[in-house]
Amino acid sequence: MKLTLATALLAASGCVSAGQPKLKRQTNSSSELAFSPPHYPSPWMNPQATGWEDAYARAREVVEQMTLLEKVNLTTGVGWSGDLCVGNVGSIPRIGWRGLCLQDGPQGRLPAGGRNWEGFAVDPYLSGVAVAESVRGIQDAGAIANVKHYIVNEQEHFRQAGEAQGYGYDVDEALSSNVDDKTMHELYLWPFADAVRAGAGSVMCSYQQINNSYGCQNSHLLNGLLKDELGFQGFVLSDWQAQHAGAATAVAGLDMAMPGDTRFNTGVAFWGANLTNAILNGTVPEYRLDDMAMRIMAAFFKVGKTLDDVPDINFSSWTKDTIGPLHWAAQDNVQVINQHVDVRQDHGALIRTIAARGTVLLKNEGSLPLNKPKFVAVIGEDAGPRPVGPNGCPDHGCNNGTLAAGWGSGTASFPYLITPDSALQFQAVSDGSRYESILSNWDYERTEALVSQADATALVFVNANSGEGYISVDGNEGDRKNLTLWNGGDELIQRVAAANNNTIVIIHSVGPVLVTDWYENPNITAIIWAGLPGQESGNSIADILYGRVNPGGKTPFTWGPTVESYGVDVLREPNNGNGAPQSDFDEGVFIDYRCSSHAPIFEFGYGLSYTTFEFSNLQIERHDVHDYVPTTGQTSPAPRFGANYNPKEALADPKYGQTAEEFLPEGALDASPQPRLPASGGPGGNPMLWDVIHGHRDRDQHG
Repeated sequence: MKLTLATALLAASGCVSAGQPKLKRQTNSSSELAFSPPHYPSPWMNPQATGWEDAYARAREVVEQMTLLEKVNLTTGVGWSGDLCVGNVGSIPRIGWRGLCLQDGPQGRLPAGGRNWEGFAVDPYLSGVAVAESVRGIQDAGAIANVKHYIVNEQEHFRQAGEAQGYGYDVDEALSSNVDDKTMHELYLWPFADAVRAGAGSVMCSYQQINNSYGCQNSHLLNGLLKDELGFQGFVLSDWQAQHAGAATAVAGLDMAMPGDTRFNTGVAFWGANLTNAILNGTVPEYRLDDMAMRIMAAFFKVGKTLDDVPDINFSSWTKDTIGPLHWAAQDNVQVINQHVDVRQDHGALIRTIAARGTVLLKNEGSLPLNKPKFVAVIGEDAGPRPVGPNGCPDHGCNNGTLAAGWGSGTASFPYLITPDSALQFQAVSDGSRYESILSNWDYERTEALVSQADATALVFVNANSGEGYISVDGNEGDRKNLTLWNGGDELIQRVAAANNNTIVIIHSVGPVLVTDWYENPNITAIIWAGLPGQESGNSIADILYGRVNPGGKTPFTWGPTVESYGVDVLREPNNGNGAPQSDFDEGVFIDYRCSSHAPIFEFGYGLSYTTFEFSNLQIERHDVHDYVPTTGQTSPAPRFGANYNPKEALADPKYGQTAEEFLPEGALDASPQPRLPASGGPGGNPMLWDVIHGHRDRDQHG
């Protein structure tokens, strides 16, 4: 789940017989999946919902004071780079509301999916447990958790038509993820149910279409499943530019439009003034705006905030400069915009612990943990620094040096980055070991000469990267092109192993990679998957290699022997003319370990340890539970909360509602023949006004 939380299921799917490997090709949508049923009206919040009672009571006190325009201000962003945060909603100074600052994935159906690394696991139950704990942790710290991207947003290709056109694809609409009801409930919706039960304050709807209806105006998903069936009490906000309509999105369940403008920096909005007019002319019901405002304010109060507890924003999302424009798009009001506040506390130590404990030991033939080896030879560019610095590539959109985070809006800048090379060299010096490193994947001659020396323990660092679709790295348009290691990593491993009988492979990757060609090599004595460890990368892997921390991680996805063993792949070419590419999830619920088409190399949940465990006396206990009883009855009527819906006052127009005859000046509508003005009659006025009355001639002309 992507945090600011998105759920994701990394999966091998499309079960086929082991004797007939086959990769499913996406086809045009099946008739039963091509349509998303409507669900109206949009469910209104329940002030008595468990865990929300106090938040809604406090929200009501505030919302009852708001005018129509003030409520609209809550729902519409101020525009891309219109304020200091990535997303900002308008302020209401009259009641002391500064506005919300919004700072920034998938279930992981596709192993090559670009943003899988932002999620938790391939299993919906495990993802649900993890997202629930994350929601509680974030909101206990006073921030509103955002669970995204709702829903089945499983690949980067074609997620936005404009983005796809930028890569040369002739498509006019975003991808449609076509999913049946059983699969939706049992796989993709399940983690969101856990998030809702944990009290998540917000959910972000996704870019793509679901069953050929855009995620941010899909009434079945927003009104029907999320707000009605799951009883979600927070607010739904759009992904940035995922809103494709005005009134249609409001009645379908969208509560906040981000970043506010229809396209970045256009100044044109689907909502804003248009939402005001829609309320006044009855296109959008008044209760719906009240519901939006209540949901937004309740989420704010639920995390322990008050109107007196909204600090000024002390950073800018648009520059690291200390002084700059308050409103980046307008380049106005230059002042101190970055106060460079250090809020980390013991974050470094925590990151180091998490990274080490989450490391997965995939193979160990007795070579680990290391015990003061005589000679440590570190090989591969993934062990070293990025030449342009840890933050030298915008949003980490490159792959050189050690891989500690994927790319895109879901990443963050490193305050520092400890590389494996630096940490392991420090360890070797402490142990009195000899140490050398070659931080290149291509210098085969020197590499083979180094690792073939006596007593060499060869540590080979390799990686595979991915990220969000607006960045392409080495032809990987968000999603990975394949499941191989990057920058010749597979060949590097095999060359080192051919020259050294104690080769240890460390993989930094966003998901599974193909290890079939080399994992059984007897000279490869250990394989470690270290994921994306963050700023303490080097220290955390040193802790594992030298036994200070036991590798307790379990792989959250299956490592298949071939690409075909995963059953489905990213849809990389349009399959519906220039219409919405169609991605049918016809593998249903049979993904990853649920699909037994091929024996995995490392199964979901696999992970070795430096110790042994023994279980005994295991028992299964049955709990007494009542038979399931479906919910019946009706909701209360849609509540209304105060407000000024007087059109004259709402629009600040004293003439609102008058006919043209009433408010236009006398004669403005008169279409009858009109008297001509005396000085009129031609271009420049009456032609006679241009007659020359007097002239002058000089009788004594001289040449």
